[in-house]
Order: sequence, then C-alpha cells, then structure tokens
Amino acid sequence: MTRWGGESGSGQFLPEESFRNWGSYLNALRQTGNRFWDRLFARSSIEVEMTEVRARSGHDMKKNLNWWDLIWFGIGSVIGAGIFVLTGQEVQKHSGPAVLLSYVVSGISALLSVFCYTEFAVEIPIAGGSFAYLRVELGDFVAFIGAGNILLEYVIGGAAVARSWTSYFATLCDRQSNAFRIHTNLAKNFNDLDPIAVAVLFITGIVAIKSTKVTSRINSIASVIHVAILVFIIIAGLTHADTSNYSDFMPYGVRGVFSSAAVLFFAYVGFDAVATMAEETKNPAKDIPIGLVGSMVVIITVYCLMALTLCLMQNYKTIDPDAAYSVVFSKVGMDWAKYIVALGALEGMTTVLLVSVVGQARYLTHIARTHMFPPWFAMVNEKTGTPINATAIMVIASAIIAFFTNLNVLSNLLSISTLFIFSLVAVALLVRRYYVSGETSIQNQRKLIIFLAIIIGSSVATAAYWGSSNGWIAYLITVPLLFLSTLGLQLFVPQARTPKLWGVPLVPWIPVLSIGINIFLLGSMDKDSFIRFVVWTVIILLYYVLFGLHASYDTAKAAETEREGKVDNLE
Repeated sequence: MTRWGGESGSGQFLPEESFRNWGSYLNALRQTGNRFWDRLFARSSIEVEMTEVRARSGHDMKKNLNWWDLIWFGIGSVIGAGIFVLTGQEVQKHSGPAVLLSYVVSGISALLSVFCYTEFAVEIPIAGGSFAYLRVELGDFVAFIGAGNILLEYVIGGAAVARSWTSYFATLCDRQSNAFRIHTNLAKNFNDLDPIAVAVLFITGIVAIKSTKVTSRINSIASVIHVAILVFIIIAGLTHADTSNYSDFMPYGVRGVFSSAAVLFFAYVGFDAVATMAEETKNPAKDIPIGLVGSMVVIITVYCLMALTLCLMQNYKTIDPDAAYSVVFSKVGMDWAKYIVALGALEGMTTVLLVSVVGQARYLTHIARTHMFPPWFAMVNEKTGTPINATAIMVIASAIIAFFTNLNVLSNLLSISTLFIFSLVAVALLVRRYYVSGETSIQNQRKLIIFLAIIIGSSVATAAYWGSSNGWIAYLITVPLLFLSTLGLQLFVPQARTPKLWGVPLVPWIPVLSIGINIFLLGSMDKDSFIRFVVWTVIILLYYVLFGLHASYDTAKAAETEREGKVDNLE
C-alpha cells in the first residue's frame, strides 16, 4: 500500500507506521493522549544520542575542527548585525551612553549560558546542541518546544543579519540604507522587499553545503580582517573622544539600561551554533571550552569598547539610529573612514551568516534524526560530509522572512526565543547535576523539584513585576526567595553526577544566575514580541500533536523493540 508521505531521497518523507495510510493516521490521532503522556516523560540517554540516533544520518560528519577553528567560528558567529545596527537605535531610544552597561548585562547573561552549553557540548558532543541536551535531561516534549524555538531563532537570525547586510552595502555604495529595497503597499514593517538579502543567504548556503572545513577557512580569514577593522574603529574613534558626551550618562534611567540589554542580547546570539559543531571537533574536552568561553570573552570586550567609543565620539541625541558607526566618522571629519566601517560591518555579517547556516543545519539534522521532523532532513551527504537537505530548507526559510520583514520585528522576537532556550538549558544543567535516574532518592527528587519550582517562580515574578510596575516592594520577597532556594539546593540536595571532562564551576549558583538574568531580560521585552512568540508556540504545538508526536513515538518504539531483540540474541 502506498505511503502518503511519498518518496524522498533515500526513504520516505514520512516513513513511520502512523503515516502508512489515512487509516493508520486516524488511528494514531485517536491515541494522541496516551502517546503524549508517554513522550512527555521520555528521556533519551547519551549512549542513544551518540550512537543510535546519530547513525540515522546515514554517514558521519567529518571530524576536522580544533579549538582555533572554534574560537574564530565563535567570533564569526556573533559579531555582526547587532553591534553595528542595534547600538545606535538603543542609544537613542532607551539607554543613551549607558548602552555600555546594557552590553555588560547582556554579555554576562550570554557568558553564563556559554558555561552551561560548554559542559553539555563536552559531555554530549553531537550536532543536536541544546535540543539534544534538553532531550536527555528534560524529555522529548520540552526538547521539542526548545527545538521549535531554536529553529525560529536561526531562521529569524539569518533573516535579520541578511537585511542588515543590505543596509550596510547601501552605505558602502554612498546610498541610503533602504535604497536597494523595493517599497510596496504591504503592511507596515513588512513592506520593504529585500532581494539582495535573499541572494546573500543563498550564496552563504552554497558555501556551507560545500564543506565545513572550507567554511571554517573562509570564516577564519574573514574574521581576522573583521577584527582588524574593529580595532581600527576603536582606536581611530577614541582619538576623537569627547568626555563631555558622557555628562548625561543614564538619561533613561536603570529601566532603559535593562530594556536595551534585552534587545542587545541579539548581538550575542550565535555562539550556540559553535556547540552544534561538537560532533565535528577532534578533541571536544579540550577544544570546546577554549573555543566557546575564549571567543565569548573576546566578544564582550570588543562590544563594550565599541559602545564606549561611539558615545564618546558623538552626543547620544544626535547618533544615527540606522548606521551609527558609519555616520559618526563623517561627523568628526573622517568621511573616508565610513567606507572602512561599512566594509567591516559587511565582513562581520557575512561570517555570522556562514556560521549561522552551518549551525542551524546541524540542529535540524539532529532533530530530524529523532523523527520529530521528517528524517529526510537528517541525511548527510557522503561526499561533502554535510547535511545538504537541512541546510537548503533553513536557508530558504530565512530568505522568505528576510525578503519581507523589517529588522525591529526580527530582533525582538529573536531575543525572546533565545533567552527562553538559554533558560531551559540552565534548568537542564541543574537537573543533570542533581538527578540520575535509578540513583537519586525519591526524597531528593522532591526537594529538587521544589527548589527548581521556587527558583523559576521567583525569577518569573521578579521579571513580571519589573515589566509591570515601577515599585520595589515585591523585590524584597522575590529576590530573597531566589537566593534562599539556590542555597537550599546547594545544602540539602546532594549532587548526583560529577562531570567527567569539564564542568561549570560554582553549581548551582551559575546556572541559577543564568536562569534569573535570562528571565529578567524577558520581562523587559515589548508586548507585541510576546504575542508573536505565543503564536509561534501554538503553531509548533499543533504540528507536534498532528505529526511530530506520532513520528517520534513510532521511531522510539521501533528502536526499543530493536534493542530488546539484540539483548535476546545475546542471551
């Protein structure tokens, strides 16, 4: 009987038993409740992810990356549109010269998340990144919610950077930032069509498909040039510094600083793409910590110096919100320098796109290995050693969004998805350290759940109060609760697992601080972005109930039957 999933490449697009025909599908839908309950608490294992799930790609990815590659991938994946495009916007609207503090706050949040990602990437060196980490520690359902937001993060991130590329390319050509876009009568924020952004995405996608090592070499060369231009911006800019521009340091108050920090978190997005390259790293225990942590320290330092330089060169009230760094050099009589700045911005955005395309394809590859998305996307090409199908579909999705959607819509929604995922990864790390199935006592499990609930609840309450009130009374309750619950977790719940190769220091304090800051920054986001986030979450839940749940359930049960058969044969 014909499978209605159809044939696609080396197998069906929907090859699972539930999609054999309409009768099978309707029968699967009738079992949705039971299947959901089964998958809700189903946790994978490192062994299954590293062997069985990984083997579903048909061919292995090539291990050809070292710590040097990862450092440049880290720098290349992060320093791009955020610093060049959003800094001017946030200086004018929310923070003034205190944008420096905004970069510090969002940078600390990013660094804490880097620590959590690093432990997981060393212990579970596979392409799935945070999806695999969540699946092992928090179960299939939470992993899928994370997966949907991970994919949204990458699609939106790629689209945002591609549109910014067009703006700075126009500056390089002595034109207005919107000069190369096609204005239409579509809805506001969706009416400037950007064909150049689409072309840039397709070109980077072709390079990423060719070879990870080739991509690494291009990224390394481009990143070196990019860093040299950033150093020029800082040194040349500081020669025109005027300290009087810092006389009104925090014109919008503390609330403005955190509001900017939430948006500027976009500037740090991308390092998680490096974690997805663990499967292609020669020595994960050594290379990943150096690559991830080292690159983030460099990035935070560069961002803070660039923010400092910008606001010392020009009064915050007159800084251009669209191309701040290009325009500021013209204002101080260095008109020629704006071309170097524009070139540096284009270099940075190109490397961000390259690494983003590589990372997002590896996320989708591993998600598809579990059949939560069609396994056709998991196939790795034997010749190139890259996931061609996953790369192509993610680039096409980013290109469609980039063609229509303005940057301000993209950056806010991207920050929400990313902060949400990073919070989940920090929770997963706490679960990993304090819970081992079959070893942790029921009493300790209950204490862990209670403390985690208080940690998350007090963080959400703090963020909600910050977002809705100018008062301070509630903080006298929520902040001590967060501190005492973390202390209680440290004192009354013994750690059940010690990292074998590399571990986050000061557990549980660093993961809890990561959760608290990430959720607090979420409280500074605008209402419309949250509405879009909820709509997207509803869409992926519908997909999960109609397709992903049944495909992953069939695959998991088939794998269990196969493992039981192997055990019986051994006996």
